[in-house]
Amino acid sequence: MAILERSDADGIAHLTMNAPERLNALSDEMLAALQSEFDALQTDRSIRAIILSGNGKAFCAGHDLKQMTAARQAKDGGRAAFENLFKRCAKMMLTIQSLPQPVIAQVHGIATAAGCQLVASCDLAVAAEDTRFGVNGVNIGLFCSTPMVALSRNIPRKHAFEMLTTGDFLTAQRAQELGLINRAVPAEVVANETRNLAKQIAEKLAVAVKIGKEAYYQQLEMPLHEAYEFTGKAIVQNMLHRDTEEGIAAFLEKRDPNWTQ
Repeated sequence: MAILERSDADGIAHLTMNAPERLNALSDEMLAALQSEFDALQTDRSIRAIILSGNGKAFCAGHDLKQMTAARQAKDGGRAAFENLFKRCAKMMLTIQSLPQPVIAQVHGIATAAGCQLVASCDLAVAAEDTRFGVNGVNIGLFCSTPMVALSRNIPRKHAFEMLTTGDFLTAQRAQELGLINRAVPAEVVANETRNLAKQIAEKLAVAVKIGKEAYYQQLEMPLHEAYEFTGKAIVQNMLHRDTEEGIAAFLEKRDPNWTQ
């Protein structure tokens, strides 16, 4: 049984974390499987949107604490293993944002610690209304320092810090209000809602979405004037693409575009 399942249809790749007995924890095996699939998707021009979900009771419960505890048996107390683990996890999270395709988290059950980080790292997120989100490592004496990076770039800083220091959970409704997720919907429709959002994105010109996603994340880190200069170059690049020229012509002529991609 594969720890990560993939199915493709209509330009959408659906990745499903498949370790329900471990609440889809980000074990060494899960991290490797996710990194491998994301690396493959980097150059897969047939895929225009990606959905990430989890089998079982939870989306993802964070890092695999049993594996982390076992690493303490090394002579260095686990230092090298821990450094390597968090480096690999950060690489995987960053890969999500470097992909040309938007990645949508389809969330249910719980998304805790690095699992909450995974939701925050995805470009979009749709969650079942009974989902709970938390960076609750502090409850066991481990401050969620790496999950904090993605979380604090999604929700206001005081709310992020409260979550990190209290270990309290957010409801899906509150997560939507704060900007961690896009939509909170009844559990029975979360899959359809996510699929419909992915289909809507997949219908757009792929090169435009690719240029736009890359520019989006880069300009967020820039001062205002630099952001305008950078995005001006990005939109010129987009305007000069032949499919964009066709898309604008089709709009003006009130017909469907004949895109090559």
